[in-house]
Amino acid sequence: MADIESLIADLRAEQESVDGVLAQIDAAAWQTDTPAEGWKVADQVAHLTYFDGAVTLAVTDADAFSESQLNRKADADYVNTVAKDLVALPAEELWQKWKDGRDAMYQGFRDADPTKRYPWYGPPMSIASACTARIMETWAHGQDICDGVGIQRAPSDRLKHVLFIGYKARPFAYANRGLDLPAGDVRLELTGPDGGTWTFGDSDTDVIRGSALDMALLVTQRRHRADTSLTAEGPLADDFLDKAQAFAGPPGGGRRPGQFPKS
Repeated sequence: MADIESLIADLRAEQESVDGVLAQIDAAAWQTDTPAEGWKVADQVAHLTYFDGAVTLAVTDADAFSESQLNRKADADYVNTVAKDLVALPAEELWQKWKDGRDAMYQGFRDADPTKRYPWYGPPMSIASACTARIMETWAHGQDICDGVGIQRAPSDRLKHVLFIGYKARPFAYANRGLDLPAGDVRLELTGPDGGTWTFGDSDTDVIRGSALDMALLVTQRRHRADTSLTAEGPLADDFLDKAQAFAGPPGGGRRPGQFPKS
């Protein structure tokens, strides 16, 4: 069984890494455009704030969470509009609101039944998966903020969580597009920040190689595959690089090829 306290510690560290970026910019910079079309820095923080609150509700009162979503299913633009009230807050107030919600989320994860699955926007998730998903979301939206304001963060071992969920979500990435999952596995053979090799999957014929950072950027659709140094051996690996999606919700538009310098 997953070590929930260890996952919470990594989530806290990932959130604090975004705090470190926000601490370097002034309130005016919260209105800076990020690579996500129509999203400014404030939208990114509001999104994290809203969905941290949503997962807290999901794991503490699953029925209330499910009830809250009944009127959302027909809203195709939900992800872009749900946090609009939060976006309207002054920068410091929004940032503080995000910080204030974290302890309740951590405690919700601690108190929840680790053997149960809890409702979410995609498939229901275990507590370990829910916590891992928040790490992934925090990292991805933090990347948007960094790209928007021109600040670089050093990659960390927390990328393993992003890659794990990206690899495990392979069936969802196909189903989400109305496609059958091709028979056969894909292996990720990636170089971590410390120079070690991180491996996910068992295939000997379909292998993706490159840096862990590039793969994390790709599965969160923060980089087009053409702007990474990832290589694919075998048709399943090649196809997965075009469809990888670590997040719930409809397939995103991702980033344009050539939008960022190739790593």
